[in-house]
Amino acid sequence: MPTDSTDPTSGECSADEARPRSGRAADIRATLQDEIETGKLPPGATLDERALAARFDVSRTPVREALQQLAARELVRIAPRQGVTVARLSIGKVRAMLEFIAELEALAARLAARRVDDALRAQLDEALTRGQEAAVTGGAAEYSVTNTLFHEVIYAGSRNEYLAEQIRGARRRIQRYRIKDFQNKQQIARSLQDHLKIARAIQSGDEAGAWEAMHLHVPVGSSGFSEFLATVPMSFFDSEAGDPA
Repeated sequence: MPTDSTDPTSGECSADEARPRSGRAADIRATLQDEIETGKLPPGATLDERALAARFDVSRTPVREALQQLAARELVRIAPRQGVTVARLSIGKVRAMLEFIAELEALAARLAARRVDDALRAQLDEALTRGQEAAVTGGAAEYSVTNTLFHEVIYAGSRNEYLAEQIRGARRRIQRYRIKDFQNKQQIARSLQDHLKIARAIQSGDEAGAWEAMHLHVPVGSSGFSEFLATVPMSFFDSEAGDPA
């Protein structure tokens, strides 16, 4: 009897059945990666092969391949006799990643100030306006969109696409730990104030001011990082590396 793709009565196979197993694994990996990076699947969440196979309507083989691909990206942890879980980072690793992002973001702001022109000045003003409107009429999700837009304007203004890609990649890897950003009016108001300082420094061509304002915007200082930690459940962190609880 046929074991996989062909219906013996019709001689045909469905589009999903006809898709190569490696292609199905890649699709599953992409979906799960997005859910992990956006926090839909939080750090420490269990991933069951059987349940995932049922969800994606496939055998367990492409699911297993997808999970192995995620493990190679350090997004899941596969432990013998313990199953598969969404990878948890140590507090030290999260802080190191935020320090890295702060330096890259600050460099992008410095380069944008160095290369500023009238078009960039106008784009920054528009991004500020959209952020202010979202703060008044929208919620966390709406403001988060305008926050991303503001930073993307600066990346474009830096005119260094390699730098921009490095920042985007780092932000994706840390995003699941920042799902509580912009959850209250105080956080949004502080973000808006930071954006205004950053934008004005860039618009005036103040490289040092733009670097400093952006560096302060990312929560890496002692007080800023402590406030950030207060928004993240401790269960999200891996304490095996000896980090303080």
